Amino acid sequence: MHLAAQAGVRYAMQNPGSYIHSNVNGFVTLLEACKNSNPQPAIVWASSSSVYGLNSKVPFSEKDRTDQPASLYAATKKAGEEIAHSYNHIYGLSITGLRFFTVYGPWGRPDMAYYFFTKDILRGKEIKIFEGADHATVARDFTYIDDVVKGCLSALDTAKKSTGSGGKKAGPAQLRVYNLGNTSPVPVSKLVSILEKLLKVKAKKKLLPMPRNGDVVFTHANITLARKELGYKPTTDLETGLKKFVKWYISYYGSKKKSAW
Repeated sequence: MHLAAQAGVRYAMQNPGSYIHSNVNGFVTLLEACKNSNPQPAIVWASSSSVYGLNSKVPFSEKDRTDQPASLYAATKKAGEEIAHSYNHIYGLSITGLRFFTVYGPWGRPDMAYYFFTKDILRGKEIKIFEGADHATVARDFTYIDDVVKGCLSALDTAKKSTGSGGKKAGPAQLRVYNLGNTSPVPVSKLVSILEKLLKVKAKKKLLPMPRNGDVVFTHANITLARKELGYKPTTDLETGLKKFVKWYISYYGSKKKSAW
């Protein structure tokens, strides 16, 4: 299972080279090692819901177009999917790509909104909540880490063997892509309200238009295929998941006065 990547939409504007280095060059390096192995392993790797980019059809389905990336991060993940296709076709590698939708929970990424909102609310700092054009609501299909892990394990359990050996293909190999989301988009304003309730602190909020940094207004996963073929059934709603995250956060960082990171 290959989960390593340079993640995040916004940082790509500051350090684009790191995304090419990790998400493209790094992925090719891994595929090269796998293709030359004997026997070849089956591969399950992390793609992203970001590949849907400017696609306006919701919920996002694996059959929808993914040729309009809104960020460099999305473009590198889309590139990864095309590279996976070529290695599957040429070398017989069994490859499954998982398009994760806004994964959150304990031990998450500090650059994600739910995480730094928690930090800033506890510190009494102002948080910025973005709106789309004409005050459109920004919403995300927040997916709790435990649900995503179950989907990853199911993908591993159902992966078929690669058909190549030592860089030579013996026959067609499995190639799959699945959405792993929660199917229940939640406005970011609702996320903040839940955090206020759990932290027992009123947030200092500032509404701003969404900057042109590669973020999209809305994500919503169609998980019909993952449900059918992987038995994927997310069960954690946002409030339940955030309750677990906040409990971990307070336990890990201690009192409100401690520095978060």
